[in-house]
Amino acid sequence: MKLTGKEKFSYGLGAVGKDMVYMLSASYVLYYYQDLLGVNAIAMGIILMAARVFDAFNDPIMGVLVAKTKTKWGKFRPWLLIGTLLNAVVLFLMFSAPPALNGSGLVAYAAVIYIVWGVTYTMMDIPYWSMIPAFTEGGKEREGLTTLARSCAGVGSAIITIVTVMCVAALGQDNERIGFRWFALIVAILFVVFILITCINIKEKSTVDMETPSVGQMFKALLQNDQAMTVVVTIVLVNSAIYITSNLVIYFFKYDFGGEGWKGAYTLFNTFGGGIQILSMMLLFPLLRKFMSALNIFYVSFGMAILGYVSLLALAFTNMSNVYLLFIPGFFIFAANGMLSVLTTVFLANTVDYGELKNNRRDESVIFSMQTFVVKLASGVAALIASICLGVFNISQDAEAEQVVQVAQSSVVGLRMTMTVIPVIGLLVAVFYFHKKYLLTEAKVEEIAAQIKQKRNN
Repeated sequence: MKLTGKEKFSYGLGAVGKDMVYMLSASYVLYYYQDLLGVNAIAMGIILMAARVFDAFNDPIMGVLVAKTKTKWGKFRPWLLIGTLLNAVVLFLMFSAPPALNGSGLVAYAAVIYIVWGVTYTMMDIPYWSMIPAFTEGGKEREGLTTLARSCAGVGSAIITIVTVMCVAALGQDNERIGFRWFALIVAILFVVFILITCINIKEKSTVDMETPSVGQMFKALLQNDQAMTVVVTIVLVNSAIYITSNLVIYFFKYDFGGEGWKGAYTLFNTFGGGIQILSMMLLFPLLRKFMSALNIFYVSFGMAILGYVSLLALAFTNMSNVYLLFIPGFFIFAANGMLSVLTTVFLANTVDYGELKNNRRDESVIFSMQTFVVKLASGVAALIASICLGVFNISQDAEAEQVVQVAQSSVVGLRMTMTVIPVIGLLVAVFYFHKKYLLTEAKVEEIAAQIKQKRNN
């Protein structure tokens, strides 16, 4: 039975709320604690990275819990709703650090709250993406829903990227610390409402009866699914490159592009970039899909991203007076990011069928728990690299006086190099690794789907 428009809308709306929350944390938690509250940059980087290592153990366990769950509401929706409610509360607390805290107390608060945020986000993110293979057929329907969900996730990310700085300034009346607290509360409420709509309208249409493996067996299954591991490694490299830039772009506008109007320029750039990212998922990807295979679009996206970073670096050292010139590299980077986010999810979904055929077990929860982990791992790696950059080059404002300070030219150069050269290196490694290891062409995916169907019929 085909998916209804109501089901597609409800599932997509959940992605909007989910990625609003994720983008607020991924892009602004370092800025909030390091630049506004004065926590040491490298200390924050270590906290963010350590939380991701903790998730290495938490995420697969969560995948097992989801797989073992059996209720009249299915195995996905209970965790989706519980995780969302808890994560919304923690999100508010994360951007509401008690004013009385400072020094080691503030560092401890940041560490605990961020780890708890990661755990509760995992509780809802794994069942959300694991639902795709459970209520869609392989091929066009799955790819279509994945594209829609990723497009909606891009909308959620874009909303946060575009409105955060201006909303924080307005809500806090130019006190960013207060502004972030109220903005986080608004995002948390929207998150709960959107996911509730998803839970009400989405139901599993089919399940695969199988023995639920232990945690050890799960890890073994993942190691045996070489195609899943190939996609996972690629996601880490791609997202690390992208998140390095997203973590540092606010510092770029604040301390490099500079000026009294830096918030307006930052918002304008992100508005353009967010629009391009959404259009690339909704229009550019489907258009290219008519003429090219998913794999070829994947490689084209890599080329666009690298071209964007190279042109950004060139512009940074030539003309920094006009924000509209930054739209040139922004177009290539944001468009590539949009298409890559769709394609990596499609490729990962395909590895579920591959794993079932190879290992005689359908491990969608575990496979998608790895996606959750690696995306968060990438944000941790990126935050650590960004924090080292901020610490080494001494880039921060006066946290007590809440005023922007002038940074040295050498610091500006270091910032520019970190947010462009390192991402290019990561992308090059990713594309060469993926090209060598990934085997699931469209013909191969169709062949696997046919074999699984025949196997189930027998």
